[in-house]
Parts: sequence; C-alpha cells; structure tokens
Amino acid sequence: MAEITQKDGRWSFDGTALRIVPGHGRGVHVLRTRLGEIVVPLATIAGVSHEAGRKRGRLRLRLRAGADPFTQATSGQLQDRADPYSLEVEAERAPLAEYLVDEVRNALLLDQVPADTPADRYLMPGPAVPLVLNGYDGKLHFDGERLRIEWGWATEEAKKAVGTRTIVLSDVEGVEWRRPSWEDGGLRLVPRGPHVPVKPSHDPFCVVTWGLREARETAELAMMAAAITARLPHPHAVPGEAPAAEGERVALTKGGTAPEPLPAPPGEPADHDALLRRLRELGELHQTGVLTDEEFSRAKQALLDRF
Repeated sequence: MAEITQKDGRWSFDGTALRIVPGHGRGVHVLRTRLGEIVVPLATIAGVSHEAGRKRGRLRLRLRAGADPFTQATSGQLQDRADPYSLEVEAERAPLAEYLVDEVRNALLLDQVPADTPADRYLMPGPAVPLVLNGYDGKLHFDGERLRIEWGWATEEAKKAVGTRTIVLSDVEGVEWRRPSWEDGGLRLVPRGPHVPVKPSHDPFCVVTWGLREARETAELAMMAAAITARLPHPHAVPGEAPAAEGERVALTKGGTAPEPLPAPPGEPADHDALLRRLRELGELHQTGVLTDEEFSRAKQALLDRF
C-alpha cells in the first residue's frame, strides 16, 4: 500500500486502484468536496507524475482518453486547486509522493495497461443524479433522462419567450461549458440536428454563469457536464460492435466502493499461464536493467500476491 495525505486530500494505491479522498477545511475546493471519494481502477490510468518544487510539489494523475466522463467533460478547464486528479505535496512529503508514483508505474507495467489506447467505453461512472446547476439567468435540472431549464428574473427576453424547457437526453448531441466569467461562462446543450449558434445570453439551450460565486459555479458546471457526458454515447464506441476488452474486466461501482474483478466465465483458462508470462517479462526487464533488484523484488511479490 502506497499512501500520502495532504491538506487537499489523501491518495492511496493498493495495486489495483487509486483511492482519492478529499480533504477538509475552508481551503479545499468545493468541487473536490462534492465529488467525494473517487476510486480510480488501474485500467483507467495512463500515467502519474510528481512535479517537485522547493517548497511544494504536485502529484498529477493522467487518465486514458475516454476512460472517465469527468475528465472527458472537464479536460483543460479546471485549475489545480479544483482538479481532483491533482494533489499539492509539501516538500518534506516528496519521498512518499515518489514512492506512490513508482508503485503505480510498476502496476501499470505488470498489467500492461494500454495507456496510449483510448477506451471504447467509460470505465468510471459519472456524478450521481439528480443534479441542479444554479446559473445567473436560470436553473438546469437533470434527472438522468431529462433536462429542464427554468429561467430566472435576469433572463433576456429571447429566452423568456421560449418558456420553461424540457429536453429529452436522446435529443442532445453533446454539452459544452466555460468556467464562470463576466462575459460568457456557463453550460450549453448541443441539440441534435441543424441549429444556429447565438450568444449565450440569447441561446435557449444555454444557462449563463457570471462568476458571482466562482468556486460553487465551477463545481456545479463541472459535475453537470460530466453527468450528461457519462450518459451520452461514448465518443470512441464502435457502432454495432461490443466494446473491446480491457486487460482486466472491472466491475465499476459508485459510492466509493472499491472495484472488484468480475468472475471469470465458465471454461476460462486458469491464471497459471498468465502468471508465468508476467514473471518472464519481469525477469527480462530485470536482466536488461530496466528494473533494479529492489524494484524487481517488490514487483514480483506484488504479482504473486495478486495471483
């Protein structure tokens, strides 16, 4: 078990999943708190790094493309303090951070996770519903199947004329959002079929946020966008074909429950051959100098324990 605890939260890795628990206190971003505990299966991880600093460093987790609806929806939009896959690390805890990085990298190597291959289905669940986005000019409600937009007192007449809207999820092609700002922050539903884009304040598919309460609005925008994304068709899915197998079959769970391997189907070969193959691969890495004696021993023991 590799574990590190900091102000923003705790990361712990047991060889099969990385568990992220948010911290407490006023300095912890509201998005981390609302997301709660996150269990990241090994099959979703593309890489992890520790950026050392004189006073503070930072752990960063990189997930496979298409593996996580939250990352799919928020990529490039979140600041470090809001990103649940980023953890500020005090300089004196740097050795713990490096150890966790080594453990994750060894496990990725052992399990041969295809880090550069996009997933053809989401390997993690999106935020639970129902959810509400409280915007400047209206509210967006989502129950998992329908989206309802209720306009407020600050709504432009072009939107008020449309009235309260109820949109079936199957009529939505995508979702776009911008961090709260005084100009064009907010969330926009992309409808199926032809449509003429207009500015957010006049778009009946858009709820505007103006950054009056930036942290709260960022949290609601990110969670709403991720919840909708998780329930739309996967961007890398192959029409008419079953999703490709992912190294390990992972049972995705919600509510902070650790993922468990699904039972092997009847008639599947025993794990003995796979164990021997992995041991041979480890031995080759050790002989060629990729793994040190200590890394080889630790990785070999982890492999034996897993099988």
